[in-house]
Amino acid sequence: MDIIYTIWLRNMKRYIRSKSRIIGSIAMPLFFLLFLGFGLNSVVHLPGLGGNYVVFLVPGMVAMSVMFTSVFSGIQVIWDKQFGFLKETLVAPVSRLEIMLGQTAGGATTAVIQGFMILVLSLFIGLNVSSIAGFLIALLFMVLIGISFTAFGIAIASRMEDMTGFQLIMNFVIFPIFGLSGALFPVSSLPAWIMPLILIDPLTYGVEGIRYGLTGVSQINPLVCLAVIGGFAVAMTMIGAFLFKKIRI
Repeated sequence: MDIIYTIWLRNMKRYIRSKSRIIGSIAMPLFFLLFLGFGLNSVVHLPGLGGNYVVFLVPGMVAMSVMFTSVFSGIQVIWDKQFGFLKETLVAPVSRLEIMLGQTAGGATTAVIQGFMILVLSLFIGLNVSSIAGFLIALLFMVLIGISFTAFGIAIASRMEDMTGFQLIMNFVIFPIFGLSGALFPVSSLPAWIMPLILIDPLTYGVEGIRYGLTGVSQINPLVCLAVIGGFAVAMTMIGAFLFKKIRI
C-alpha cells in the first residue's frame, strides 16, 4: 500500500503544480456546456427534463471531462519511460502491480477532480442536484469512469514508446466512444441500426448513471449501468495490470 500511495501522491503533486493542465482540461467541456447547451436549449425538446437541454448536457460534460483526463493520464507512463523514472521504479524491489495501481489511482483521482469542477460550475448555470444521495451516485459513476479509462490509457501506453503516437491513437479511439455515449443527445431518439453501437459503448452506462444521480432521469436502468461500468472498470484494471507487467525498458 505504501507504493500505491507514493505513486498516487506523485501524480497528485504533478497535477496540482500544472495550472495549465487544470485549466485546459475543463475548457472543452465548459465550451460545450455554455455554447452548445444555451445555443440549442430553445430548440431541443427533452421529455422529463422540462425541455432544459443544458441540464441534460451536464452529465455528459462531466463524463467527458473525467474520461479525457483519465485516458491521457496514460501519457505519464510514456513520459516516465523516456526520462528513465520508470526504469528506476521497475528495478526497485516492488510489485509492478502496485506501481500500476498507484498510477491508476492517481489518474482516476485527478480525473474525478476535473469532473467535479465541471459539476460545481454547472450549479451556476441551472443544474439543481435533487439530493445528497443523487450526488453520491453521480460521484460513484465518475470514479468508475475514471478508473476504467485511466487503466485503459495505461494499457495502451504500456505498448507504446512515442507520446505523439499515443495521442493520435487515443483521439482516434475516444472521440467515437464519447460521440456514441449519449452525452450530447438522448439515445432513445437515435435510429435502431445505431443502437447496438451505443449499447456496447461503456461510456454510455457511465453517462446515464451520472444523469440518473444528478437529474433522477435515465434511459437505461441505473443498476444495469452500475453493473456494466463496474465490470468494465475491473476488466480494464486487469488488462492494464497484465500489459504493464510486460513493459520492457
